[in-house]
Amino acid sequence: MQLRYNYRISPTPGQRQALSRAFGCARVVFNDALAARLSAFEQKLPYPKDGELSHKLITDAKKTEERAWLSEVSAVVLQQALADLNTAYRNFFSSITGTRKGPKVAQPRFRSRKHNRQAIRFTRNARFQVTGAGRLRLPKIGDVKVSWSRELPAEPSSVTIIKDASGRYFASFVVQTGDHETLPSTDTEVGIDLGLTSFAVTSDGKVIESPKFFRQAERRLKKAQQALSSKQKGSKNWEKARVEVARAHTRVADRRKDFHHKLSTQIIRENQAVCVENLSVKGLSRTRLAKSVHDAGWSSFVNMLEYVNMLEYKAQRHGRTFTRVDRWFPSTRMCSECGAVGEKKPLRVRVWTCPCGAVHDRDINAAKNLLAAGRAERLNACGADGRLRPAEAVSSEAGTHRGAA
Repeated sequence: MQLRYNYRISPTPGQRQALSRAFGCARVVFNDALAARLSAFEQKLPYPKDGELSHKLITDAKKTEERAWLSEVSAVVLQQALADLNTAYRNFFSSITGTRKGPKVAQPRFRSRKHNRQAIRFTRNARFQVTGAGRLRLPKIGDVKVSWSRELPAEPSSVTIIKDASGRYFASFVVQTGDHETLPSTDTEVGIDLGLTSFAVTSDGKVIESPKFFRQAERRLKKAQQALSSKQKGSKNWEKARVEVARAHTRVADRRKDFHHKLSTQIIRENQAVCVENLSVKGLSRTRLAKSVHDAGWSSFVNMLEYVNMLEYKAQRHGRTFTRVDRWFPSTRMCSECGAVGEKKPLRVRVWTCPCGAVHDRDINAAKNLLAAGRAERLNACGADGRLRPAEAVSSEAGTHRGAA
């Protein structure tokens, strides 16, 4: 399994200039390659091959007066810029042909020096290394100080240097680890129902309160944004105010990410199987609940990386079972005791009574139904008897329609 390990780095002023130069050179090569391929497409010429672009835009370009400064950075950085363009095109073509899952991917666009995030990548060919003194040695940049929060479990295959919107620098190592780091087995299983009043409710009745980091920092964010809007765009004071706005948003994002990581790790450690609802966060973010949805950070919790579930990848890594339940499954309307499906219930209804006499808390009942549905799907996948039981929920039901709560 490939994992990323991110560390904060502290380059010196000279190293920052060298990194800025590397960012710019990689951006120029990427844009030149994109322009060449767009030009070939417009003129109905054959698609330029990688070797042709590398020879023309890197090797030959270094010999010209206009691009001689490309020699000031590592050639691996420039080659990886071309590799990034190839990846972007592959994703685009796979998306329009339907072979790529997830949202549609747009055509590659030109990079700008004004983008908030800048990045370059070094592979093993660049011969980067971690020195005995704990510094990261990068070609044509030097030994960069790293804040090691934990040890690398293995030799990294590549490292990406990132500068974010707030001006911070990070080193992101790609490390190949064992397929599983199995945790001790446990008999407990849990269903999780995400919410807005509380962040999540589990099938065992545990309520996880929502930290609401954005709302806590909203006043500070508002003042920082007002200060930015009063400055002349492009001036030095405007740039300082922009960085302050970026830092304020970064604090919120970092706190939320830390909360999600700790919570997901705790859930995976304590439970052998985890069942969650496959929510459409993009759709919910278009409703009047948009601010609360984004503040809760459902998308970051359920999808830590693109299409990769934070709980799911940790479950795979530690030998746990993870199940997604269909978003149209009526977890809220179904009685977890008798299995009867009632009418759609508005959000203001937090407690309801089933005709069988059972009194349900809306969220706890939904979590129990998600757990039962996950168990049923798991049994069916294993070829076991997955028939319904009076107290079991099903993953799908005839007559279930869009809009079911």
